[in-house]
Amino acid sequence: MTAPRIISETGLLSALPMAAAIDALRAALRAGTDPESDPPRTIVPVEHGQLLLMPAHRNRYAGVKIATVAPDNPGAGLPRVQGQYLLFDAPTLTPVALLDGIALTTVRTAAVSALAADLLAAPDARRLVVFGTGPQARGHLDALRVVRPLTHVTVVGRTPANVERFVEAARRDTGLTVEPGDPTAVATADLVACCTTARTPLFDGTLLAPHTTVMAVGSHERDSREVDSTTVRRCTVVVESRAAAAREAGDLIPELDSGRLDPTSLVPLADLATGVATADPARPTFFKSVGMAWEDLAVAGAAYEAAEEDGRSGPSAGIG
Repeated sequence: MTAPRIISETGLLSALPMAAAIDALRAALRAGTDPESDPPRTIVPVEHGQLLLMPAHRNRYAGVKIATVAPDNPGAGLPRVQGQYLLFDAPTLTPVALLDGIALTTVRTAAVSALAADLLAAPDARRLVVFGTGPQARGHLDALRVVRPLTHVTVVGRTPANVERFVEAARRDTGLTVEPGDPTAVATADLVACCTTARTPLFDGTLLAPHTTVMAVGSHERDSREVDSTTVRRCTVVVESRAAAAREAGDLIPELDSGRLDPTSLVPLADLATGVATADPARPTFFKSVGMAWEDLAVAGAAYEAAEEDGRSGPSAGIG
């Protein structure tokens, strides 16, 4: 049996540009992927964090991501989230690729937000506010540049030194106007990306303009919140899956549990991608992502096919 192709972080990013990852997710939804049928994420508490298991199956491929979340790791200079993704040929369930799980998660999370923004945001959206300074914050900047003509980026973070490093790198790499700011910057934003581990809301939802699109991706935990109740109630709320949102979307669960938010009002991303639904242009829009296994599978399959075609990765490439 041929050994699975090993696709490192470098190999994945080389084989699958962000635009291709966005297209893979859009194509998956338009081809009939039903996020509601995804198996629930298995979360096993352990002494220093969580073990996560995320399996999926669709057409040509099956796959499973095994990931860990260790909240104390950043203090030791280690990633908070780590893991690997094993991709299988669906008809035979033969392993065909082992992908760097963190690179895959970073790419697919930003790509699904960019897909949502492409379906929701004004075509001329230029001003982005990013909360956070980690890999997801940078991934969202890169992804949102693919779908909208960004010119100005405001970065909001808790640690000034981290904000400054992020700003300097983003200026150098993108050529955009990038500057540090505070939460009130959302008042003039076209796009807001929340990429943090916050437990309490990051900004005042009354400040949002009617045309603003907000994306929150920081957590799949019920007790974490990046946006306030005002934001949820003011916005058209879009989710990957109503069932997953009810289980894991801490930004929405208090409103759902209290009855202030009708679960049937949540707009599935698939309905937007297939043209079944549209958002109210008179209201802000809020996309809450918890991250789902179908997204990992769509991006992993596309990365594997691209790597097979161009030969950029291989068994000697190692795991990033």
